[in-house]
Amino acid sequence: MATTFFVPVQSAIKEVEALMRAQVDVNQHPDLKAALEHLMSAGGKRIRPTLGLLVGHMLGGNHEKLVTLGAAVEMLHTATLVHDDLIDGALLRRGMPTLNARWSPAATVLTGDFLFARAAKLAAEVDYLPLMRLFAETLAVIVGGELTQMFSAHGNLSRENYYQRIYAKTASLFEMSTLAAAMVSTEEERIRQAMKTYGYETGMAFQIVDDILDYTGDQTAVGKPLGSDLLNGLVTLPAIYYAEAYPNDPDVRAIPEGGWTDAERVRRLVERIRTSRAIEQAMNEARAHVQRAMNVLLPFHPSTERDALEELARYIVDRQF
Repeated sequence: MATTFFVPVQSAIKEVEALMRAQVDVNQHPDLKAALEHLMSAGGKRIRPTLGLLVGHMLGGNHEKLVTLGAAVEMLHTATLVHDDLIDGALLRRGMPTLNARWSPAATVLTGDFLFARAAKLAAEVDYLPLMRLFAETLAVIVGGELTQMFSAHGNLSRENYYQRIYAKTASLFEMSTLAAAMVSTEEERIRQAMKTYGYETGMAFQIVDDILDYTGDQTAVGKPLGSDLLNGLVTLPAIYYAEAYPNDPDVRAIPEGGWTDAERVRRLVERIRTSRAIEQAMNEARAHVQRAMNVLLPFHPSTERDALEELARYIVDRQF
């Protein structure tokens, strides 16, 4: 699938990546430099800095500040992935070994901490105090979401629990990316809130589609076994729709009591979810989020960046992995 929404910010994304690499100076430990290079070479879509750059350029923001902000956001995202992989015991990400597959847990935690510190330093360099408050609040939301997932999400069939988790895990950082770019580009509160809404809606859609792909995606492309969320006790939107439609299914009724620890039970349930209307219903919910995001853009004058933001929103629900 074409992802031409990257085109208007291609050169700026290269500046973002160069600034990220520059955060490890010559005096840092060589293993730390190697770790950062490993994380950078793992790639990633750079969706979050792309969002910020497109919003900021659409609003006429300062290019240098937007690049610095993009690097701060992506380093924060990278730091959360380092810690997530350690918590989850993941040995691969995007087909490459994770840091914790190579290093001790202590070294992995410290590398994540270093990335958090450098992300905060970059955010401070934008020199706008309300941005630092937003940065800190978003990090607190992300960590709170991880704690919720760890202690009260397993086997939980509640929609409210699910929406809280995906907001914390994904949408909060999308929201921060677009709101922060607006904050450094305009004083108009109406525009700032519009961009915050765009980030929230695209972030929620992005995670819902990720959760759908856990059931329907190409296992090689997704990088984990199909149904792996449910195997880990995490009930996502397709399973919630299925459970609401078939509350008396014995495999559904067993989930809150720890039924997700039975691999054969989960395998049966995953197959039934895959062939039910639950997948379509979850995708329709993601599309509704994307439509609300695109509606936010309607009052803005046509521009290359606005067109790219519309295309990015459409891409979220059209992607295959």
